Amino acid sequence: MTDDAVPELRASDADRERVAEVLRDAVAEGRLDMEEFEERLEATYKARTYGELTPITADLPAAGVVPPPVNMVKEPVESGSWAGRIVGGEGSSTAAVAIMSGFQRKGRWTVPKRFTAVAFWGGGEIDLREANFADREVEINCIAIMGGAQIIVPPGVEVVVRGIGIMGGFDHSQEGVPGDPGAPRVIVTGFAFWGGVGVERKLPRAERQRLKEEQRRQKLEGGSPTKELYGSHHDALSGLHDAHREAMEEHREAMRRRHEERRERHEERRERHRERRERRHRDWD
Repeated sequence: MTDDAVPELRASDADRERVAEVLRDAVAEGRLDMEEFEERLEATYKARTYGELTPITADLPAAGVVPPPVNMVKEPVESGSWAGRIVGGEGSSTAAVAIMSGFQRKGRWTVPKRFTAVAFWGGGEIDLREANFADREVEINCIAIMGGAQIIVPPGVEVVVRGIGIMGGFDHSQEGVPGDPGAPRVIVTGFAFWGGVGVERKLPRAERQRLKEEQRRQKLEGGSPTKELYGSHHDALSGLHDAHREAMEEHREAMRRRHEERRERHEERRERHRERRERRHRDWD
């Protein structure tokens, strides 16, 4: 098949959704205004071929291709220290939007001083375990409306939660855990309506893999110190997961009770209406 024939290939729903995600990121970052966003989104869902999809995002950067800015005056720091991960600059991504869809920010990215996440009938994951930070204190502002966001932080990072929930909630289980010297501080703010924002603490993947390999080596050598260390991390993280799960269960139970109360009020109104109708019929007779 020639290159000229590619634009005539039929586009799939997944292809259209990938283009829509680029548009959502662009409007969140201020590259498009709402009128342009709506026009392009409508064209995206009407597109039938690759040739019709390609021009929609031709002037927008693809997700994840913008390199983090480099602070040219930054002093050298010890390899592996927290100071080496506070890099300055503007951040590689400033916002994420999920409207009846999802988003992810993970891997080696730079968290800006303020990151905004919007989830409407959708959800997203903000993973900070491998991330760099534009400043020693960063703010993650989450707006969750009938949706949710999950924030994952590594050990050593201080977390402060200031979000407000209405028939929804913010997870406060990670507050009060002291941060490492020089580690960044993450402030979680925002608003949750019939939604939730969770915060959990996990070891970075490389550290988990190192512990597993050390545990395997100790087992072969007949020792157990690393097994005990890994077990203590596992127990601590399990406790955090349990606390988050209990909070979410309480939220779901509150929603269930509210739904039951509304149903009962509706039944009472129907019963009163039926009684009035029967009295009118008796009066007519």
